[in-house]
Amino acid sequence: MSMLLGHPFLLFITLLIILPLASALGVYCLQRKGQLDEDTLKDFGVVQAATLTLLALLIGFSFSNAVGLYDQRKNSESEEANAIGTEYLRIDLLSAKNATTARSELLKYLDLRIAFYQLNEKEQLAELDNKTANSQTQLWQIIKNETQLSTTPITALIAAGMNDVINTQGYTLAAWIKHFPASAWILLISIAVICNILIGYSSHSRKSNKVYIFILPTIIAISLSLVADISSPRGGLIRIEPQNLLLLKASIQHEDKEPTAN
Repeated sequence: MSMLLGHPFLLFITLLIILPLASALGVYCLQRKGQLDEDTLKDFGVVQAATLTLLALLIGFSFSNAVGLYDQRKNSESEEANAIGTEYLRIDLLSAKNATTARSELLKYLDLRIAFYQLNEKEQLAELDNKTANSQTQLWQIIKNETQLSTTPITALIAAGMNDVINTQGYTLAAWIKHFPASAWILLISIAVICNILIGYSSHSRKSNKVYIFILPTIIAISLSLVADISSPRGGLIRIEPQNLLLLKASIQHEDKEPTAN
């Protein structure tokens, strides 16, 4: 299940197979009861409409939840860029030796954070996590060395800024770990299957054009795949680009080149 949810295209293909089969099941199996009389068909229509409405509400709620997770990840990237940019400016207040070391290490840390949004392989991400943790340790050690030299409001401000840098990385990681619950996906797909069975039976009972039994499965497959795409930070087409982090890096590089140009 996790593999399908992490790869929305596979989920789309799977649903395109399962849901039409569910409609075919409604046509093939339930036709043994024969045609429904008008009164029973009216009651059946009420049940069918209620089930479809429930499915539509659940898909809408799921879409809203997925967009909320997407916005949370996007906002965490912006907050992380702001924290790193602010701390990079505060580093100038350190002693010359510590400032040079911290500035170089923070630029390496910035590259690691950009890579976090661009990598997909688990092995690469695991290695990146280790490098990020080591870089945070080195940055904090630099601030610790500075505070041991002198404890002033300025060093406290720099230490608070570095703490924000580390905290925002944790908030980003927490936002990327959050996913739409698998149990909710099981509920969604189960109701979708039931709806398609009802559609198949309705199509047979009303002797309508059989092409309609393929329309609903396709629409549902597209909708659920879109929800999975938005809620999947790495496996889908809709991804979060580290735009703020890239702009910060470009800004720092531009500032570093200005003295040389003069």
